[in-house]
Amino acid sequence: MSKENSNQELTVPLVSSMSGRPKPPKPRTVLEMMPSETIGDYALAEANYSKPHEPQNHESYWPDKSAESQQEKLNEADTCRKYVTPKLVEAGWDNTPHQIREQHQLTDGRITVRGDKTSRGEQYRADYLLRYNRDFPIAVVEAKPESAPVGKGMQQAKTYAEILGLKFAYATNGHEILEFDFLTGIEQVVSDYPTPEELITRLGSGEGLDTEATDRLLSAYHHAPGGFSPRYYQQIAINRTVLSILQGKKRNLITMATGTGKTIVAFQICWKLWNSKWNSSGEYRKPRILFLADRNVLVDDPKDKTFTPFGDARHKIEGGKITKSREMYFAIYQSIAKDKNRPGLYREFSPDFFDLIIVDECHRGSARDDSNWREILEYFEPAYQVGMTATPLREDNRDTYRYFENPLYTYSLAQGIEDGFLAPYRVHRVITQVDATGWRPTKGELDRYGREIPDEEYGTKDFERKVVLKARTETIAKHITDFLKRTDRFAKTIVFCVDQSHADDMRRALNNLNSDLVKKYQDYVARVTSDEKKIGKGHLSRFQELETTTPVILTTSQLLTTGVDAPTCKNVILVRVVNSMSEFKQIIGRGTRLREDYDKLWFSILDYTGSATQNFADPTFDGFPDIEEDTIIDDEGNELPQDGDDVPDGSGDDTLPDGGDTGSGGEISESEPARYYVDGGMVDISTHVVYEFDASGKQLKVVQFTDYTAESVRTLFSSPDELRDSWADPVKREDIIATLSAKGIDFLHVSEEVGKPDADPFDLLCHLAFDAPLRTRRERAEYLRKQNPDFFDKYGPQAREVLEALLSKYREHGPTQFNLAEVVDVPPISDFGNLIEIAGRFGGPREMKSAVDQMQSLLYHS
Repeated sequence: MSKENSNQELTVPLVSSMSGRPKPPKPRTVLEMMPSETIGDYALAEANYSKPHEPQNHESYWPDKSAESQQEKLNEADTCRKYVTPKLVEAGWDNTPHQIREQHQLTDGRITVRGDKTSRGEQYRADYLLRYNRDFPIAVVEAKPESAPVGKGMQQAKTYAEILGLKFAYATNGHEILEFDFLTGIEQVVSDYPTPEELITRLGSGEGLDTEATDRLLSAYHHAPGGFSPRYYQQIAINRTVLSILQGKKRNLITMATGTGKTIVAFQICWKLWNSKWNSSGEYRKPRILFLADRNVLVDDPKDKTFTPFGDARHKIEGGKITKSREMYFAIYQSIAKDKNRPGLYREFSPDFFDLIIVDECHRGSARDDSNWREILEYFEPAYQVGMTATPLREDNRDTYRYFENPLYTYSLAQGIEDGFLAPYRVHRVITQVDATGWRPTKGELDRYGREIPDEEYGTKDFERKVVLKARTETIAKHITDFLKRTDRFAKTIVFCVDQSHADDMRRALNNLNSDLVKKYQDYVARVTSDEKKIGKGHLSRFQELETTTPVILTTSQLLTTGVDAPTCKNVILVRVVNSMSEFKQIIGRGTRLREDYDKLWFSILDYTGSATQNFADPTFDGFPDIEEDTIIDDEGNELPQDGDDVPDGSGDDTLPDGGDTGSGGEISESEPARYYVDGGMVDISTHVVYEFDASGKQLKVVQFTDYTAESVRTLFSSPDELRDSWADPVKREDIIATLSAKGIDFLHVSEEVGKPDADPFDLLCHLAFDAPLRTRRERAEYLRKQNPDFFDKYGPQAREVLEALLSKYREHGPTQFNLAEVVDVPPISDFGNLIEIAGRFGGPREMKSAVDQMQSLLYHS
C-alpha cells in the first residue's frame, strides 16, 4: 500500500458511553501530598524561587492578606485528614472501609496496545465513597483544599455519583458542605453530613420502598473467602434490579457486554432475594427461581460454578423428570418445551410456581415474538422475569426489548474497554485472492464426485455453502499457522467456520500443518461442535481451564459463539461471514476477558471474510479495535506485499442453508442443497494496513507502524539536529528509548518493518520522521574512525583497545553496547578485566566515562 493511502482517514465515529465523562483527575502533586507542618514554608519558598525579581510581598502569591493565614491553608490531603473524615465520623459513619472508603478506585484504566507493548490509562478515583453497609454504596464526597470554594468539586462529585448509580453527591472544602440530591434535583449547602440512617430513609422514601423492602434491598451479597467483589457496574446492575423487583416491576432487562460478568450479577440478584426471603406471594419463604437458557453450557457452568453457594437448593430439570422440592432450578428451553410427543414439561409446574425467572442470552430464544419458546415465558406470566443480554437495541433484537422493556442498566463493550475491565483487540483483515476477485470454474469442470460445477462466479458468501475449495481452506490454515508461529504457538485460539463439515476440514488442515506439535500433544487442534457431544465438551472444558496447555486451537461453527468463558483466549478467527451484529459481538466476546496474571491483556481478531471490517464500520457498533490490519496471502499462506488495491468488504448473505435455525442453540443443518467439492487449483492471499484512533479518540485513521513511529518522534523533536543532540547524550538517549518504548515502539520491530536490520536506531528514527538518508552502523563506525583519528590517538594502547572493542560491538549490535556495566562480562570486553581494571586503563572511572561519552557524541555528529 502506498504511503499516501496508508495515511487516509476513515470517518468512523467512536460510539461510546464514556463520551460524557470528564477526564480523570490528575494524581496529587508532591506539594498537595506534603504534611501541613511543612506545606506553608515550602509553598512560600517555591513562590519566591520562581519569582526572584518581584518584591517579596506575599499578597502577590496568596489571596489572604497575612502570611500567617497563608501558611495555615491546607492542601487537599490535609483537608481530608483534618476536617472531612472527622466530620463524617461525627455524623455516624464508621471510619472503616465498610462505610468510609477513601480514594476509592472506580476503574482500572484503559489498556492501550502499541506493537506488543501495553500500558494503562488514568483511573477514576472518588475521594470518598460512603456505604450504608459493606455492599450498598449510597453517596460520594469530593474534597478540595480548604482555600477552594465549596462548589469546586460538585461537578466531579455528580459525575462520580452518576457513574456509580448513586443518588447523593457532596462537595466540600473542609469547612462548608454542598449537597446534591438526585431524587429531588436540589443542590444546597448543609451544615453537617447526614447520618447513614437519614440517607437510607431518604432513598427508600424517594424510591417508594417500605421498611421491609428497604431491608431486602440492603441484604448482603455472597462473599467467598478471598473472593471477587463485584465491580462498580455490577453493583449497579445488582442493586438496580433488586430495587426494580421490590418496586413491583415484573419485566426487567440488563444489557451488559460479554465478559463483564452477567452470571455474577444474576447470582447476586438471586442470592439477595433468596437470602432475604422475598417471593412474589408475600409468604414467609425463600423464592423459587428458574435460570433459563438455550444451551447446556449456559446452564451447566453457572449451576456447577457460580451458583454453588446455593448448595442442595440447586436442581437441573432434564431427562423428562421434574421435582418441586428445590428452590434454585436450571433448565434449557428444549428440556421443558413442548414437542411432537409431549405437551411441554413446563406445564407440570403451576403458572405461579416460580417467583423469579432469569433468562440468560434473552436476545435469542424465548423473548422473540416468533419463537417457539415464547409461550414458556407467557405461561409463567405471574413470575418476575429478568432478561440478560450482551447486545444493545438493534433491529434484529427489537422483540426482546419490547418484551422486557428498556434496560434497567446498560454497560457496553466500549465502556468496558475504556474502564480497563475488558481487553482491547487488534484486527487483521486477511484476503485470499479468490475472496478478492471471486472464483469461477473452467468450462465443464467436475468436482470431487464427478459432478459438473455450475458456471457462475462464486464469492466469499458462497464458499463452503455452494462450493468447497480445498485449496482455500489449506491456504487459510497455513496463514493461521504462520501467524501463531510468529506470535505464540500456544496462544488459545478459536476458529469460527461455516458449518460442522468446514470445521472438520479446517481442523484436519491445521493438524497436519502443526504435526510437529501434534506428535507430542494429540489434541493440539480439536473440533468442538454439537456432533462431537461429550468428546467436544471435554475439549472445551480443558480449553477453558487456565492451567492446561492443550487443546490450543478449537474449530467450531455456531456452538462457541456465546456462553463460553475462556479467559486466556488470545485469538478469535473468522472464516465465515457474520452479518448479524448480535452474533458478531458474541463472537468477539470470546476474547474480551482479561487475565493479567496470565499475560492476557489484549487479543487478535483474524478476519478472512470481511465480517469484522463490515461490523466495525456500523455506526451503532460500540467498541472499536485498537489496531486494524489488512493482509493478503498467497496460495501457500504467505503474506504478500501491499499493493494499494482496494480491499473488498466481503459482505454476503449470512442466512443458513435450507432454513437452518441457530436460534435453538444447535448447529447449522447438514440437510442442504448439494455443494460442489473442488480439490485442485491454487489459492493466493493479497495487504497489511493498521487502523487506530486519532488524537481525539473519535475517529479511526489508517496508519502504518512506521508512520506511527514517525509521528511519535516528531511530537518529541522538531528536527533531526534536535534529535541528534539528545541521542548523542547516553542519559538522554535512555530517556528517548524509554519514552518510545512506552508508546509500543520497539527498534527491532521498526528495523524489520523498514527492512534494514543493520541500521542504527537513530538513523531509523531520522529516516522515518525527517526523511534523512539511512546509514548502517558499520558506515557510522567507519566514518568515525576516518574523520576523528585524533580522538583515538590521544589515548594509550590499552585504553584505545577498549574503545575499538566497544565500537566493534556497536557495529554488530547497536548503541546498547556502550554501556560497559552491561557488557563487561561479554567477550571481548571481559578479556580486559572487571570495571575497575578497565577504568584503570583510562586513568580512572571519570576519565573512562568521559572517553566513552565523547566517542558516542562524535559517532552521532559525524
